[in-house]
Amino acid sequence: MFHGLTLEVRDISIKGWNWGKTDFEGTHMSFRVDNRPMFDLPMACVSNTNLANKNEVSLEFQGPRGKGVKRKGAPDELVEIRFYVPGTTTTPGATAGNGAKKSNTEEGDGNDGEEDDEEVSAASVFHDTIKDRADLGQVSGDSIVQFPEILCLTPRGRYSIDMFSHFLRLRGKTYDYKIPYENVQRLFLVSKPDELHMMFVVGLNPPIRQGQTRYPYLVLQFVRDEEVAIDLNLEADESAQRFEGKLRTHYDEPLYRIVANVFKGVTDKRLTEGGSFRAYHGAQGIKASLKANEGTLYPLDKGFLFAPKPTHFIPHTDIASIVFSRVGASSATGKMRTFDLKLNMHGSQDYQFASINREEHASLEEYMEEHGIKILSELNETTAVSYKGMDNDSDGGVSKVAGAFNAAGLGGSEDESSEDEDFVAGSDSDVPEEFDDKYESSAGSDAE
Repeated sequence: MFHGLTLEVRDISIKGWNWGKTDFEGTHMSFRVDNRPMFDLPMACVSNTNLANKNEVSLEFQGPRGKGVKRKGAPDELVEIRFYVPGTTTTPGATAGNGAKKSNTEEGDGNDGEEDDEEVSAASVFHDTIKDRADLGQVSGDSIVQFPEILCLTPRGRYSIDMFSHFLRLRGKTYDYKIPYENVQRLFLVSKPDELHMMFVVGLNPPIRQGQTRYPYLVLQFVRDEEVAIDLNLEADESAQRFEGKLRTHYDEPLYRIVANVFKGVTDKRLTEGGSFRAYHGAQGIKASLKANEGTLYPLDKGFLFAPKPTHFIPHTDIASIVFSRVGASSATGKMRTFDLKLNMHGSQDYQFASINREEHASLEEYMEEHGIKILSELNETTAVSYKGMDNDSDGGVSKVAGAFNAAGLGGSEDESSEDEDFVAGSDSDVPEEFDDKYESSAGSDAE
């Protein structure tokens, strides 16, 4: 007895082997070696499971954390474990499915049931068992709302979204995710430059994973004109009290607006939409490239958003200065049609967005000045400069660039020249036989 409690003695395996058998007991999975438990895994903490390959099953965990607990000072936690499950097994699914047919015909011998058994991989059976025990399968009972077959740009594919009181489920053909609402950090709703589609961006911390790839943002795409009518299930007392004033029981509006409002209500996060910035053709964002990835750069009220892949949000407070590159540059066929934008960060990696249409330069510079972002010269990144008036095709912009080069000591005047002091006319440096037709070699003279 210990403080009035009876302690149970368990014989734990301490061999350190990494192979054994699994046994499910309620909501826990026990890994056993020589019929002795080595460790237990609570299925309630499993956030995702998938078949990594034919014989490998991956389990991802979401550790419980209370509000106000800083992740920086949190202890190390197990985030993923993989099991190699070799071999095959038979399932009675085919026999059960054909039971009605067998009872009607009343034909066949006792071996019909064995022939109807289906042989599947043991890893697939183990994966399905994990999904059932961890409650990761398709559940439609107590969900608030379901959004089927939503196009997801990051990660790529179509996913069904089930919204519950404390978490959401992202269900795809290969990957299923269980995401607590406390992991949602930011919400963005922006329009694509084609004005036909809307993008809804969800920032996650910690990010979801597919193997070794991390996805800190979900990017969902919707058709702008698609309107639906949806009823929310808020009959439960807990849901009604928790989301009172945040959600409506009925929505009849564009699908992207419904999804954004529901996410905003269940996560209690601010929804950031396109700001006052307008591109040359009136769009909310401008087309740009980040390294080898093409996307859209959105100058928002408090930062820059680049989507869809890789998705980045860059707050204004993290930007030290910006540099416009190749604004007045010329090529063999004339002026360059694009320029680059470099964001110098405070103590972190800089961002360089390339292939921006030069028509967008004026609106970008106005945006920088409006938000107090320091603009530096491309020649000397410690000197502030203004590029106003350099977008026209007159020679004035070119002369300004030339003047800037001369001031930096990178150019010179065409009138300035200096004599070559090493050159002496008629010196021996000239080879006679190369320029004089009457030259006779010394060998020829000696022969004569």
